[in-house]
Amino acid sequence: MSDLTIVFISLSGNTLSFVKRLGLYLQENHGIGTRTINIKELKHETFPVDDNYVAILPTYLEGGNGLDSGNVEILTNPLGDFIKAHDNYKRCFGIIGSGNRNFNNQYCLTAKQYEQRFGFPMIGDFELRGTISDIERLAKVILERKAAFESQS
Repeated sequence: MSDLTIVFISLSGNTLSFVKRLGLYLQENHGIGTRTINIKELKHETFPVDDNYVAILPTYLEGGNGLDSGNVEILTNPLGDFIKAHDNYKRCFGIIGSGNRNFNNQYCLTAKQYEQRFGFPMIGDFELRGTISDIERLAKVILERKAAFESQS
């Protein structure tokens, strides 16, 4: 299988930590290298992504409860802008959300909103920095979803 591209945004460092550990796990256990695109470092620049990729993002919402109020995305908007630009959403085979389960209905809500907005599936979630079990579980899902997506192309 070819290398894996991961497009993500990390604000507090939790998602960055997860992406780094996921990359190490994929290299050590599957011989797969990762190319990462950290949207935070781009300063609102966009460019076409030539590879199929998985997106990973945390949830930051403005107030409320995630049901009838407070489901407005804040801070992670540059990732949505990047995915939309140049039709990059067409190459995304899935999104993974992260968050804090203490926020109940808001947990991973941004990833669910991207799923609806762009039409690619939410393929998993993890809490905060994620555990090794999350990495193992999501690596399997990512590789299966990537293979299925590429066989359809």
